[in-house]
Amino acid sequence: MHDQPWTVAPLVALDLEGSGSQDREHEAILEVGIVPLADGRPDMQSAYDSVVNPGRRIPRRPWSSPGLTNDVLGLAPRLDAVEPELAGRLNGAAIVGHNVNVDWRLLSLRCPGIHPASLIDTLKLARLVHGNTQHRSLTALLAYYGLDDEVTKLTGGQPHRALWDAVGAGLLLGALIRELPHGDSLTVTGLRNMAGVSLGDAEQTLPLF
Repeated sequence: MHDQPWTVAPLVALDLEGSGSQDREHEAILEVGIVPLADGRPDMQSAYDSVVNPGRRIPRRPWSSPGLTNDVLGLAPRLDAVEPELAGRLNGAAIVGHNVNVDWRLLSLRCPGIHPASLIDTLKLARLVHGNTQHRSLTALLAYYGLDDEVTKLTGGQPHRALWDAVGAGLLLGALIRELPHGDSLTVTGLRNMAGVSLGDAEQTLPLF
């Protein structure tokens, strides 16, 4: 399977919005967006997103996600109600995200029973394609490729919300791969070699993809 085209791999774009790394081990998941990729593009018919009630009030900070107020969070399901859905969608899949280690750190902290097969980082791939340029953030890269309006149209949302960012990462992956020499023939193994990042201890016991 590793030598098959990357477009047939079980890739799932993921984004989490959290209470902030300043909370350290107490950081809470506030929103999750999950979008499977089909033939290299986000499959919006199978997308999933949910706000998550953290069980406490979250102070507003300059980087807080737009719209995730305490009133909204208080009406959302708790993480234990959402986690089975996350596990069903992520276990055994390759998670795609922008700076995906940030999402994986929080997800593995709060949901240690979730076991993806591998992680694919669009930021790592962007650095390979663009080098050390200013195009590093997800929003900047999507604007560079003219994809930001498409993400908004597909999601009906806005940047820094989980579904918007997950769909953005999914579209960005395809745009970056098209920049690669022979990107149209990129295999699963090739993608992992270029953009894969470590799952930590879990990577030692799980199959890749």
